[in-house]
Amino acid sequence: MDRLQSIETFVRVAQTQSFAEAARQLRVANSVVTTRVKQLEEFLGAPLFHRSTRVVRLSDMGQAFLRDCTELVARADSIVDQMRDARGTPSGTLRVHALTGMVLGRFASLLREFQSTYPDIHLELIVSDAVADPVKAGVDCALQIFPAASQELVARPLFPVRRVLCATPAYLKAHGTPATPRELHRHKLGLYSGYPTRDRWTFHHGGEQTTIYLAAALLTNSVHLLREYALEHAGIVCLPTLVAGDAIARGELSVVLAEHQLSSFSLSAVYAGTSRNALKLRLFIEHIATRFTRVPPWDATLIERGLIPSELIEFSRTSG
Repeated sequence: MDRLQSIETFVRVAQTQSFAEAARQLRVANSVVTTRVKQLEEFLGAPLFHRSTRVVRLSDMGQAFLRDCTELVARADSIVDQMRDARGTPSGTLRVHALTGMVLGRFASLLREFQSTYPDIHLELIVSDAVADPVKAGVDCALQIFPAASQELVARPLFPVRRVLCATPAYLKAHGTPATPRELHRHKLGLYSGYPTRDRWTFHHGGEQTTIYLAAALLTNSVHLLREYALEHAGIVCLPTLVAGDAIARGELSVVLAEHQLSSFSLSAVYAGTSRNALKLRLFIEHIATRFTRVPPWDATLIERGLIPSELIEFSRTSG
C-alpha cells in the first residue's frame, strides 16, 4: 500500500463526500478509490467513513485525522513543487474554475502569456456560471465574484468588477432615457440572476442611496446573453464593464444613469488555505494580479472619455 496515495484518496473522498467524485477528480476507476480507502482502514484497524447508498460521512476516526491528513497531502505536494522550482521549471497541472462572463474575451491572451512564461504548467480551465467550492469541485482555485463559501477558503481580490446600466442609442431614442432609478420601472430590463441582492438594487448618488426592486423582462445567468439582448434594441440591461466596455467605447451601447452608481464586486481567486498546488497557484494568481490594476484597462478607457465616474462604490451586504 502506498500510504501517502491512500491518505490523499481519503482526503479527496472526505472533501467531496463521494467515492465516485473522488475517483473522477483523481482520474482513476471507482474501484481504485474504494481499494485505497479500504487498505488504509485495514492498516488503521478502524473505519474512516460510514457508508450508505446515498451518504458518505466521516467516522469519528476520520473526523479526528482529516485536518492533519489534509495538511500532510498539501505539504507533500508543496515539497514536490519546491523541488521542481529548484530545478527552475515549475510543472504539473493547475485546475481553475472561472465564471463565463469574467473570462470570455479577456483571458485568452493572459493564459498564453502565462504558459509562455511557465511552459511546463498545464492549465485545465473549467468555465461555468455555477458557483464553485474549489475543494468539492476538485479545482485549485475558483475565479468568481461571490464570497468564499467557508472560512477554510482564502479569497484573494484581483480587480474590481464595475456594473453599469446600458442600452442602444436606438432603444433610448424610441423609449426615452430614464433620469432617475425609479423611471427604470417604465422600461424592459435585462438583469443577471446571480447577484446576491437578487431583485433589490441600490443606487448611489451624491452621498445618498436609493434602493428599489426591479422586475426583469429577461432574467438570466449569462451576461453575454444580456449584452446581445441589449444590442438587439430589446431594453436596458445591467452589465459588468468587463463585458460591455468595448461596445460602450464604440458607441454601440450608451450608459444609462451614469451618475447613479451601482456597487462594484471584486473578481477574486478563491482557494483552499491548504492548496495542493501552492507554488503553481501562487504563480498563476500573481500573473493575473500584475496584469490588472485597481483600474482595469476597459474601465480606464471609459473613465478617460467621461462615460463612467472614476469613483468606485464597493459592494457590501448591508447596502448592496
